[in-house]
Amino acid sequence: MSIAPSPARRAQPRVHEDVVSTPTARRVVRVHRAGAFTVAAVLAVFGLLGFIGGLDYFDTGGQVVGLSSNGLLSTISLATAALLVAAAVKGGRISGLVMTGVGTAFLLSAFWHLVVLNTGLNVLGFGMSNVVFSIVVGILLLTLGLYGRVSGNLPEDNPYRANLVTGSPQLEEEPELPPRTAAERRAEAEIRAAEIAVAEHRATPEQAARVEAMRSERTKAGRRRVWMQHS
Repeated sequence: MSIAPSPARRAQPRVHEDVVSTPTARRVVRVHRAGAFTVAAVLAVFGLLGFIGGLDYFDTGGQVVGLSSNGLLSTISLATAALLVAAAVKGGRISGLVMTGVGTAFLLSAFWHLVVLNTGLNVLGFGMSNVVFSIVVGILLLTLGLYGRVSGNLPEDNPYRANLVTGSPQLEEEPELPPRTAAERRAEAEIRAAEIAVAEHRATPEQAARVEAMRSERTKAGRRRVWMQHS
């Protein structure tokens, strides 16, 4: 049975966009991007101050804002900052993965330098303050990178839920896949009308059942496929 939307309903906003771009999904993406940009800014300032201070590349006695540093550490700091910025620009999911990796690297670096602190292997000129700084930044990056990904009680609109439940990849942002056939265009109109009806608590049992069946789908093609299978 076809469900034809009335002309008055065509001008209303699409509920589907709200379903895909949910508050939880937007919050997770914002946290990942904001976290990556913030940590990148701190590392960039640290690296730039090292270069401005004219530190030698392998100096073991240089100081920047209370932390030991040298030209090599300044270079690594700027490179890490650039990586975090690139990940944040690319997208929230990428930011989360990169922050998790970089955070792990910071923690490993802290433990390594704790072992070689007073030896010739300490080529970055680490002091105890650097070890503490690396641990703090590492934990911060891991916390931000894993935000929204490791809970055992994720809400249904969390963008990582499908990965944890099914192990399958999940797109963070839905690609634009316009309907190509008359049947798909009709299905799009029916989906739009049904979702509006569900949101306004006036949906028929059939509309409610078909909208519920589409809940696990995050792409237009997938939602159309489920809708058309129930027709």
